[in-house]
Amino acid sequence: MIQQKITPCLWVEKDAKSVAEYYLSIFKDGKLKDYRLFTKMPKDGNPDSDDLSGEFETAVMDLAGVEFSILAAGPLFKFNEAISLVINCKDQAEVDYYWDALTTNGGEEGPCGWCKDKYGLSWQVVPTEYFDLIHNSDPVISRKAMMNTFKQKKLIISELK
Repeated sequence: MIQQKITPCLWVEKDAKSVAEYYLSIFKDGKLKDYRLFTKMPKDGNPDSDDLSGEFETAVMDLAGVEFSILAAGPLFKFNEAISLVINCKDQAEVDYYWDALTTNGGEEGPCGWCKDKYGLSWQVVPTEYFDLIHNSDPVISRKAMMNTFKQKKLIISELK
């Protein structure tokens, strides 16, 4: 049963179940809700095709209370920074955990708390205290936090103050 009004769909090249398992290994409170392999599909995507040798997979997972669909249907589309996900972290230890989990095994660091996981999905890993700093009513505090953000890859809250 669909419970969410909007469900992000992540298009990956192959192996929807492995992709879901990767994210579930990082987000410990998540769960795999569904997995399907569709076979004998039109290889060229044309429903009138005689070549029914195509296949694709789908998975549905819940990560931190948000449902995501995964569609493994070939290399037609790739992730880019036009869409990204933000992880709001309670403290530096949680920032460190998610940053390390997402940037190892083929992930990469980016500036200002942004990184990509091994599939190329863009994430910003942010301590919630960061928003208190950059939105502080004291312009000296907010400017210092913002300027220090530009000097960092992984956000280190003690260096933003």
